[in-house]
Amino acid sequence: MKKDIHPKYVDCHVTCACGNEFDIRSTKPELSIDICNQCHPFYTGSEKIVDATGRVEKFRNKYKLS
Repeated sequence: MKKDIHPKYVDCHVTCACGNEFDIRSTKPELSIDICNQCHPFYTGSEKIVDATGRVEKFRNKYKLS
């Protein structure tokens, strides 16, 4: 294997747009992100689930099928 071809793996300070800050390890010393686990709708429980029931009935009513 070749030596000295991999980037340095350093401590990284991450700042989210919502104000959440945390530390990870990365090849960059600082990261700025738009969304994290504190503000993502899936993790906060504010995700809207689209109900798909009644689609067949809606199609039949639209085209007057029995």
